[in-house]
Amino acid sequence: MKRPFVDAERLRAIAAEYPTPFHLYDERGIRANAQRLHEAFAWNKGFEEYFAVKANPNPVILSILKEEGCGVDCATSTELLLAEALGFRGEEIMFSSNMTPFEDFLLAHRLGAIINLDDLTDVEYIAKLPSIPKKMCLRYNPGGSFVVSNGIMNTPAEAKFGMTRPQLTEAVRALLELGVEEFGLHAFLVSNATTNDYYPALARLLFQVVRELHEETGAAFTFINLSGGLGVPYHPEQKAVDITAVSAGVQTAFQEILVPAGLGDAAVVTELGRYMLAPYGQLIATAIRRKETHKSYIGLDACAADLMRPAIYGAYHHITVAGKEDHPHDHIYDVVGGLCENNDKFAIDRQLPRIELGDLVVIHDTGAHGYSMGYNYNGRLRSAEVLLRSDGTTQLIRRAETPQDYFATMLFPQSARL
Repeated sequence: MKRPFVDAERLRAIAAEYPTPFHLYDERGIRANAQRLHEAFAWNKGFEEYFAVKANPNPVILSILKEEGCGVDCATSTELLLAEALGFRGEEIMFSSNMTPFEDFLLAHRLGAIINLDDLTDVEYIAKLPSIPKKMCLRYNPGGSFVVSNGIMNTPAEAKFGMTRPQLTEAVRALLELGVEEFGLHAFLVSNATTNDYYPALARLLFQVVRELHEETGAAFTFINLSGGLGVPYHPEQKAVDITAVSAGVQTAFQEILVPAGLGDAAVVTELGRYMLAPYGQLIATAIRRKETHKSYIGLDACAADLMRPAIYGAYHHITVAGKEDHPHDHIYDVVGGLCENNDKFAIDRQLPRIELGDLVVIHDTGAHGYSMGYNYNGRLRSAEVLLRSDGTTQLIRRAETPQDYFATMLFPQSARL
């Protein structure tokens, strides 16, 4: 059984101050996790975590991670502008995009970000920049299936991201001719991997390709970007990734492949999002309706607009009822929102304690890809975000949307009155 990171009494007090629904984040947990990551990879003197902004773009959350020594991984010009506003500069920013407008490359270049090229044709855009960056990264797609521990984890050949192996060589040679001096290699092959074997297996693949590219072209590879992909235990029976064991596996591959090739000074960097934040966020909602037809339904004041992962992926998010964690789970409910879509369901046939109207319902592991994937279908307004500070106080870090926010970009006929 997962338990909320605040008890029922404290949660009711928070809900009295900030009306539900809202996403609640645990500052203490976020900081401790960032520190564990850096400690695990301390063996690599150049290690850097570039937090994936897409996972949670809240400025306060990003500032906390900045204080803990993290950079940022951005994918769009808006994310770059957010990073700039928060004081991220130069090589603290990794720009990993795809199908990228030239204007975005210009902004990344102005900020001094490390640009991670997704396609061979991106080299043409680099040649048009005001000056040639001294350091560049290339994104690799090995194709086929990616196998870990004799099991297929994903099929990179079906992914739109990255270059083929021959294209990497061509890109490196073209960039060397333009004047690029340092290179990195990047690949994102698996999402939400909960095995300790994923990063070490990916590292071996990338380290070997880096060694080959260095031998083929003479290019200086100064970093390897393992990207993201480390998962979290959404189900209560799952085990969490052991980051110390993961790092030890990466270190072994580093020593076996890169050090003998004279590449032992290369930095290992990551772009984790879900692993950094998912367990330290929870969507807090109130049970507002009950319906009995062919099934038993509990309706919340939250909906898929606040957390769309269950709707679009069928993703599991654990649910607890505040104060009833130890009550018998002897009722079966579909836990739903109020959108006019049948996939607006947080849980289907979930065994839970009896839920009364007014109960606070906690949906776990929403710290990454929770609020950030929200939308306004049906005119539903996105929720607030609240931070539980390390000292136990709370801070509103994003107010709830209002109808005025929803209408702000609409151009009404002059006869309209709101």
